[in-house]
Amino acid sequence: MSKTSASKPAYPAEFSLPDGFQPEGIAIGPGSAAYFGSRLTGAIYRVDLRTGRGRIIDPGPGTPSLGLKVDERGRLFVAGGTGGNARVIDTRSGKVLASYQLATGTSFVNDVVLTRDAAYFTDSANPVLYKLPFGRGGTLPKEAVKVPLSGDIVYTTGNNANGIAPTPDRKALLVVQSNTGKLFRVNPSTGVATLVDIGTESLVNGDGLLLEGRTLYVVQNRLNTLTSLSLNRDATSGKVVRKLVDGRFDVPTTIAPFRDRLYLPNARFTTTPTPTTTYNVVAVKRH
Repeated sequence: MSKTSASKPAYPAEFSLPDGFQPEGIAIGPGSAAYFGSRLTGAIYRVDLRTGRGRIIDPGPGTPSLGLKVDERGRLFVAGGTGGNARVIDTRSGKVLASYQLATGTSFVNDVVLTRDAAYFTDSANPVLYKLPFGRGGTLPKEAVKVPLSGDIVYTTGNNANGIAPTPDRKALLVVQSNTGKLFRVNPSTGVATLVDIGTESLVNGDGLLLEGRTLYVVQNRLNTLTSLSLNRDATSGKVVRKLVDGRFDVPTTIAPFRDRLYLPNARFTTTPTPTTTYNVVAVKRH
């Protein structure tokens, strides 16, 4: 074996997270750095995808860290689940750059998407989006803005608005409602939600979303399925084109791309968590 091939990064297709970590969210970048949040402590774990090895960069606030997104400035935006909060973390130092209390009382701040001018967070318990409008140069605001959801989306028992992504034309947002299996196109200014026509298909247990071009990937967590939809440009309609089931899936929740792969953490919701419960991340080929 040559020195070049011997030293070539392995990029494992499966690697472990700390025992008892209880992962939920994933974000990747810049480069081969991947970030995972603990729904137990809110800790943030950074992994080098070249080796699968990592370390804790933030011990967390003691409340969950769920959906994650990272921007080109190396800022990690964190949805705070039952804590009703959001945090922005410097991925280089692990320092918390800003914290926002988005809700009081019952809440479940579940996922986050970054657009050119703002970060938007879903709340699975309350029909509202929380918006962090960016200032000049991407500066963070002092407080969040509430955008009430209305229109076709109707909250009911269980997890409602969950994963969130942009539409292909970048003019609106896509939100999946886990308990009903419906997909909505949401006007980010008004919060008016319009049902996306996906025919008779259901996206029940829909969790993390990833948009690439006009392809929307939907992680259907407890179904252990990664569903792909082909959307029209304004995302008023779409068609399911593939359902991927992988024997390594153990209730995957969210998804992030790197090179020719898609990475998903296994949250293992159907396994009673203990301090020694094992957790891992699996990668599948893009298609």
